[in-house]
Amino acid sequence: MTDLLLLPGDGIGPEVTAQVRRVAGKIAPDLTLDERPFGGTSFDQHGSPLTDETLAAAKSARAVLMGAVGGPRWANAPRDKRPEAGLLGLRTGMGVFANLRPALCFQPLADASSLKREVIEGLDFMIVRELTGGVYFGQPRFIEDLPGGGRRAVDTQVYTTAEIERVARVAFELARGRRGKVTSAEKSNVMETGLLWRHVVTDLHAREFADVELEHILADNAAMQIVRNPRQFDVMVTDNLFGDILSDISAQLTGSLGMLPSAALGAPGTPGLYEPIHGSAPDIAGKGIANPLAAILSFEMALRWSLDRADLADRLFAAVNHALAKGARTPDLGGSLSTTQMGDAVLAEL
Repeated sequence: MTDLLLLPGDGIGPEVTAQVRRVAGKIAPDLTLDERPFGGTSFDQHGSPLTDETLAAAKSARAVLMGAVGGPRWANAPRDKRPEAGLLGLRTGMGVFANLRPALCFQPLADASSLKREVIEGLDFMIVRELTGGVYFGQPRFIEDLPGGGRRAVDTQVYTTAEIERVARVAFELARGRRGKVTSAEKSNVMETGLLWRHVVTDLHAREFADVELEHILADNAAMQIVRNPRQFDVMVTDNLFGDILSDISAQLTGSLGMLPSAALGAPGTPGLYEPIHGSAPDIAGKGIANPLAAILSFEMALRWSLDRADLADRLFAAVNHALAKGARTPDLGGSLSTTQMGDAVLAEL
């Protein structure tokens, strides 16, 4: 069995994933690694953004780490052949339904945020985003021509009790190991799925997690509160669409999208999917200036959640923090280090 399958993907994906390979070789040389094309790169080579062989390799690995997918090069590809379709297919095929996105401010970067230091310093909360349901997967979805002219587009937001309950359970269990508070974000005031979401989370809390504090918040208010007072949150659980938006808002709090990792988890015993939350950044691809820390920290999460090496995860997290404390910065953080030089800085601390 492969321990870690690397899917470098497109744009800056191969550049940041290369630094993960270097770090893995240093801190965990006993891990077995495999690498496959994915996303637009896979489409160019095989006519599909996610081949059956790659999906099979992902499902049989202990953990999967991807770089990024997409870019204008594939903008005119059929929707089911675009790089993003490969990502959705990978998430569905692996059965990863809970996306963990930490919003964490490293002490040396407290002044890198667009928010004031006193608002951002000490930030540490986790967004748990439902990943395989909601409007991104609901049917029907289509664009049609109208008889009198113009067109109409339809996307369908669908959630079941089981889908909501399993992701909420992940959030409650996480909170038990943190500060004991879950905030559930939805739009129960205007959406039927939001109303069901609130009812299901409330019922699960009463049945199994009464020891954890639960609060409900409307998703638009959650966006405002994240930039007003982000330290009020511990674990936030929300649906696929709102989780996509709110996690990107939270990412900017830290100073750069290049700093934040993510994990996508499924049922116990199944492989996790790990990825930096930044995109493929085609405007800087090939320039060697991408920040690899989100990818490296995604590997840190893989060590912790899928590879049963929390000791190595702690060492790697400390190494990143020490490198930043010594002034290591890529251009997105106001520095001048290249992607490889930032990898060098982390390796030096290890």
